[in-house]
Amino acid sequence: MEIGAEFYVLLGFIVFVCGLGYLGVHRLVLKSLDARGEQITAELSQATKLREEAVALLASFEKKKIEAEAQATRIVAEARAQAEQLSKDAQARMADFVVRRTKQAEGKIAFAEAQAAADVRAAAADHAARAAEIVLRGETQGPIGAELIASDIAGLKARLN
Repeated sequence: MEIGAEFYVLLGFIVFVCGLGYLGVHRLVLKSLDARGEQITAELSQATKLREEAVALLASFEKKKIEAEAQATRIVAEARAQAEQLSKDAQARMADFVVRRTKQAEGKIAFAEAQAAADVRAAAADHAARAAEIVLRGETQGPIGAELIASDIAGLKARLN
């Protein structure tokens, strides 16, 4: 049998592995693997806890969202009711205002009509007096006029006494 390079490589490998076994390297490797496994397990448990917290937080946010939507719906309904009430109040005030303004305008119109009627009567009286004056001037000249003046003076004396 011939001893070649491969035999020395095998012999060197066996001596290396035995040396590693003697020094306890396999225990160190197993400890580091166990530590890495425990670290991974801890990370997984922490990830599970974080996931559960995230699910709980999501559920609470969903609940808050539903509550906020319900509150927003209530606020909108209340605002609509207030707007309708304000509209009704404004319409009532407007109708009352129109009624008051109508009465005020009717009063002004009635006053203006009365004033116009008084002005027409006064103008008619002035014109009648002028016409009577013109007629009387024409008739009161001469003896008939002297007779009328004397009878009116006598009538005035009788009324004043």
